[in-house]
Parts: sequence; C-alpha cells; structure tokens
Amino acid sequence: MTETQTIPKELQLAVEGMTCAACVGRVEQTLNKVPGVLGASVNLATETANVHYDPAVIQPEQLAEAVQSAGYAVGSQELSFGVSGMTCAACVGRVERALNKVPGVLGASVNLATEAATVRYTPGTVTPDDLFRTVEDAGYGVEGQVTEAETAAETPQDRATASLRRDLLISAAFAVPLFIISMVPMMYAPLHHWLLGQVGEGILNWVMLLLALPVQFWVGQRFYRAGWSALRHGSPDMNTLVMIGTTAAFVYSAVVTLAPGLLPTAVRHVYFEASGVVITLVLLGKYLESLAKGRSSQAMRALLELRPPEAHLLEGDSVRKVPADSVRSGERVQVRTGEKVPVDGVVISGESYLDESMLTGESVPVQKVPGDPVTGGTLNGSGLLVVKATAVGRDSALSQIIALVEKAQSEKPPIQGLADRVVAVFVPIVLVIAALTFGAWLLWGGEAALSQALVHAVAVLIIACPCAMGLATPVSVMVGSGKAAELGVLFKGGRALEDLHRSDVVALDKTGTLTVGKPSLTALHLSPTAGLSEEQLLSLVAAAEAGSEHPIAHAMMNAAQERGLSVPAAGKLDTEAGYGIHAEVDGQTVHVGAERYMARLGLDTAVWAEALAELGAQAATPVFVAVGGEVAGLLGVSDPLKPGSREAVAELHRRGHRVMMITGDSRATAQAVAAQVGLDPDTEVRAEVLPGDKAAVIEELQAQGLKVAMVGDGINDAPALARADVGLALGTGTDVAAQTADVLLMSGDLRGVPNAAALSAATLRNIRMNLFWAFAYNVLLIPVAAGVLTRWGLGLSPVLAAAAMGLSSVFVMSNALRLRQFKAPLRTGNAAT
Repeated sequence: MTETQTIPKELQLAVEGMTCAACVGRVEQTLNKVPGVLGASVNLATETANVHYDPAVIQPEQLAEAVQSAGYAVGSQELSFGVSGMTCAACVGRVERALNKVPGVLGASVNLATEAATVRYTPGTVTPDDLFRTVEDAGYGVEGQVTEAETAAETPQDRATASLRRDLLISAAFAVPLFIISMVPMMYAPLHHWLLGQVGEGILNWVMLLLALPVQFWVGQRFYRAGWSALRHGSPDMNTLVMIGTTAAFVYSAVVTLAPGLLPTAVRHVYFEASGVVITLVLLGKYLESLAKGRSSQAMRALLELRPPEAHLLEGDSVRKVPADSVRSGERVQVRTGEKVPVDGVVISGESYLDESMLTGESVPVQKVPGDPVTGGTLNGSGLLVVKATAVGRDSALSQIIALVEKAQSEKPPIQGLADRVVAVFVPIVLVIAALTFGAWLLWGGEAALSQALVHAVAVLIIACPCAMGLATPVSVMVGSGKAAELGVLFKGGRALEDLHRSDVVALDKTGTLTVGKPSLTALHLSPTAGLSEEQLLSLVAAAEAGSEHPIAHAMMNAAQERGLSVPAAGKLDTEAGYGIHAEVDGQTVHVGAERYMARLGLDTAVWAEALAELGAQAATPVFVAVGGEVAGLLGVSDPLKPGSREAVAELHRRGHRVMMITGDSRATAQAVAAQVGLDPDTEVRAEVLPGDKAAVIEELQAQGLKVAMVGDGINDAPALARADVGLALGTGTDVAAQTADVLLMSGDLRGVPNAAALSAATLRNIRMNLFWAFAYNVLLIPVAAGVLTRWGLGLSPVLAAAAMGLSSVFVMSNALRLRQFKAPLRTGNAAT
C-alpha cells in the first residue's frame, strides 16, 4: 500500500521592514531552511513572501515565526465584527478558542458587553469569511463589520434588544396565564379545590401543556440552537443549562399529562410553570441586561453624534449644503454661529470661541483665529468661521478617538483572566452537581423522590448560569472607558485602565507637562570681555537656533523678532542632542547650549556662578553662548507653570503616589520649578537627564520593585513612555509621544492625570465588586437550590432560581452603570492654579 500524500499548500505573507535585495535574500534563505517548506520566493516591490509548504509538517503560524526570526515583521490586519447569540462567559471563551485555533489568527478577543470580536490575523493565511464561518460553526451569529454611520443609527445591540423584547412579550403572553393557573390556586386552597372541581386535574394539565408548548419550543428555540451547539462542541454554557433544565421539567410534565399511568401516583405532579416561567424570566433578565448595555455605551453614542450630518461647502462665492462625509481635504466649509464644526481643519478667516469640552474635558471655550486648528464635532460660539478641511472621515481626530475608545472597551484587563479561568470549568462542574443532586434526591427523597430530584436538579441548573460572571469585567471597562472619554482621557486598553491607579511613582516631564512649554527670554547677561552688545549677541544666537524646533530656540527667535533684529544666515549647523548647537555665523564660531556643553568645549563657567544662582531662583533655564572660543553671555529662559500643575501634584500625593520630575534642564531650574509645584527639590527631582537616559531612570525605579507611570509630551519622552508601566501623553504634545503612550490626555491639562488615576481606581473597585457578587451568588445559592438546607426550611424552586439568576446579571449591569456618575476630583479648564 502507498502512503497517503498530503497536498502542498501555498501561503502569501506580508513582510514588513525589507529595504533592499539583501533583505529579500535573508528572508528567502530563512524560509527555505524551514522543514516542510518546499520553496519560498520574496518580492521586494509588493513586500510579500510566497511559500509552498507541506501542511503535514509545518503550519502557517510557524512560517510567520520564521520570518520574525530573520528580523522582519509579518504584516497583520485587525478585524472587528459583531457576534450574536452570546449569553455568558462560557460563550465568550468558546468563540475565542475557536478563532484562536484558525491558522493565521495571531490573536482574538471577544467582549460580551459589546457583543463583538476583535481578531488580528495574517492576510493570505485567513480571510474575513473564514473567521465568520468559524464563529457560525461554533453556534453563533455574525453581524459583520459595522460602520460608524450604522453605529450612530441602529447597532447590533439595538437589534438584539428589539428581538429580546419581541420574544419576551410573546413568552409573557403564555407564561403569565400559565403561572396564574398553576401557582395562584396553590396559594389559596379553596380556589384550588374549586378549579379542580370545575374542570378536573387532567384537563387543567392539558391547558398548561398547551400554554407551555409555544414558550418551550418557539420562544425557547434560541436556547436550543445555542445550547445544543455548545454541548456538541464540548463547551456547555448558560444556554445548555437552560435547555437541559427546562426540557427536563417540560418532558416530565408532558409524561404526567399524556401517560400518567407510567408514573407512581405520588409523583404525578406537573412543572410546566418551571419551564415556561423560567424561560420568560431568563428572557426578562437578558432584556434588562441588553437595555443596560445600551446605556453603558451612551458615551460612545454621544461621541458619534458630535459630528454634524451636513456641512456648508464654499464653492467660489456660493455656499452649498452637502453631507459632511462628502467634504474632501483641501475644500473650504463655512461654520456658522451655534453650529458644530463638520471636519478637522484650519481657520482661514473669522474669529470665534469653540466649545471643545466633549473632546478634551476643557470647560472653557477656546479662542480660534486664522491659522488655528479646529476639530470636527466642536461647537462654534458667536462668530462666523471659514475652515479649510485637513482631515475627514476616518482620518479625523473624532474618528481616531472613537477607535481608541472602542479598542479600550474590547481589550481585556488582566483581572478578566481570573473570571475566564473559573468559567472554563464552572459549567461542567455545575452539570456534575446537578446530576449528583438528582441522584441523591432519587435515592433518599422518600415517596416523592422523582419529582423532588427533578425540581432540585433543575433549580441547580438555572441558578448557576454564569451570565453575571461574563459581564462582571467587560461592562465595567466599557462604562469606565466611555466616562474617561467624556473627561478628555483616552485609555488605549483595559490594562492601562486597570494599572494606572496602582502606580507607585508618577514621573513628570517638565517642559510642556508641568510648564506651558513656550519659554520666553527673561534675562541676558553679557561678558565684559566679549565686546558684543545685547543685540549682537542675540542676533548670533537667533541665527544659530533658526533651524531648531526646540522651545528654547523659539524663545530666542521671538526675542530677536520683538527687538526688530536682523538675523543672518548660519552655516555648518551641527546639533548635539542634550548639549547644544554649533554654527558658523558671519565668519564667527558660535556655540549655544547648557553648562555641560561649555564644559565639553573646555570653557570655564565659574565666573557665572552668581548669575546662575539668580536664574535658578527664578526657575529660568540658563543658556550659555560662546563666540570664538570664549563664553560671551548667559541667557535666561523662563517657562511659566501650566494652570493646575500644583493642584495635580497635590492630588497625586494625596492619593498616595510618589511624584517625581525628570527633566533635561539644569538642576537649579528644575529645583525651582519643583518648589513651585510642591515637590521636594532634593529627593523628587532628576535634572540634567539626557533624552536617551529618561527611560534608564524609569528602569532604575522599576528595578526597585516600583510600578511607574510616566507623563510627557515630547519626542524625547517617547522611550520613557514606552518603558513605563503606564505611559500618559498630553494631547497637546507630539504625535510620537501620543502614539507611544497608553493613555492620552486630550486637553493637555495635568489635572487629567489624578482624574484618570481616580477613574482607574473606581473602575477596578467596580470590577472587583461585580466579580465578588457574581461568584458569591453562585457559591451561596447552589447549595440552597440543591436542597441541602431543606431541613431548615430553606429551598429554591426553579422559578425563583430563574428570577434570582436574572437579577444577578441586572445587578452587575446596574453596578457598572454607577461609573457614569463618577466625579473627577479636580476640575480642569478654569480652575485656579
């Protein structure tokens, strides 16, 4: 006999980071050495690798790892889509496991609160259709990708709520009379006897059968579809528990009704209400839960509704109303009084004040004049503006903010791992407990053992549904990150939302973070031996700094312009990061920089000690100027504190955080600023730190076992932001810092840091409370449902179990919604400094 041969497959990988033919050769050689690869070719132009491989020997993800081992990145894409039919944490786990098993999937995360899956995958290895089929094969529905317009109008959540409401009304129409017929007479014996005398027990059972039938198999089909699929895949969930429990009650009751002779007289009791009313109560709980989910995303809806649907497009001298989405970059729009800005852009004419509070948390309207940027969704005050569009659609700031909030809501915080691990084994354990309960009552239940065994086993199955466990974490993260967006704080992930308040140390950059970041020249000292006037010295300095983007350089240029000085062109410009600038100006060698730069040049600065002390007391940054190899002057540049900096530091101290300043400025200047904001100049200041060494300071603190949060705004802060346990960037800073950080403070107000930390703490407290009650609820009530406490008169019928189970989910949702009432400890905007 011949051995079965596997059919070779072809895989196309996107390879990032290749720059030349040598890169191509390296990737090809690496892939061709991998066992199971039959041939690999790499194309630099398309940045792709085509690999023929034997699937019996190697899998696509191993090929991706081989590319990464060669020093290159495998291109990936991220897809988010709605998943319908999930009811509990077990559902989430099943969908995640199914997606993560698909070859080419690099990571999948499913959120029960948003009913969405986010999948990072390798194009060419797997397609979106493959992912959709995987979810459907697992027994769930796929909503597909949802556009922002759809999200603003009708969401999958809205459709799910409408469907639940319809099923609930149908179910209640049958379950309410079923409950009245079966339960009310038992509460009032004369009524019970009268009813039996009028129609007889057999006919009464038939009426209840007909009422329960549509609830069980029409309305309840949602539980059968999902529950059977879960059972078939070996991952029973809430639907499975409801399916088994209600079916057992219904079938037993149907046997009593249709063939009573098969059962002893003592156990001929029907439990149609336990099937019909339980399904109705479960649906009621899911409906209330769905309503709460809609309220929990209210902040997101508010963001989506910020963007106006229409814009006034300027075409020559005429104005035409068009859909806002149709405006293209470079076109001009007119923004009238009281209207929302339709696009991101730049003011080209007009003056006004814009309310940016929804985006930044800043309560004071911001003045806008020609040349100022404006953000789509902000509200125009009392002036007429003409704005040139610079970013539209998904490139706009509002769309990027929405994307960040959605990402934070979908990413699981570390604490979710606890719930996931418990739920993975919880439902199978519940099935075992229900079986043991049934067996125990059957053996020792006395004359009515069979009916007692059924009632208690069904109660166990219903009470143990893990809905609340699955919702405990994601719904709190969803509401917390939405509330943060209202405050102008954007968490980029659940980890940052959980970890921020745990930071032992909050490290602050100085320039642009504690201070405004727009220094001005406040002092100028001349050397009596240099033979230069103040104007000549300042002109040389401005010429040397003309090509620099450093805030101090801008201060020098502004000072020269204010004095009306002529600034000559500089030649042979050379910048030494962290030290200063060297330039040739009008045939003279000019060095501008810090005291350490002068020391490197071998120039003596001892004679400037008194002037340095004076500048330090004023919190002014000293800038030395050397001309022709001699120190010609000392300039003082001051940067005023930002409003709220002192308040922010005080609140962080009050919350138990150690606060430090890490800056490249001179020690004297840094210590003076520290004293102004309430920091200990001796123990809480790291001064004269080179840009590349800020991350090293963070590492030093972490080596002491401390968790560090870093706050910065500049390019030189990016390594430290990335190295910190939590990086916070000011929205008024550079894009590099914003992209590196875990948290973005839109307004640039430092008071947002303690506000974000307080919200982080409140969210984690909320999650812990949810998890505690979700777990405690099951631990306490499963024994009651099993009948362990019947000797003391404590028991739980299936109907009461269903009501309790629904209330547990509603409690978790309601508790999470309390985060919407969170009050920030500090007001931003016009609060006193």
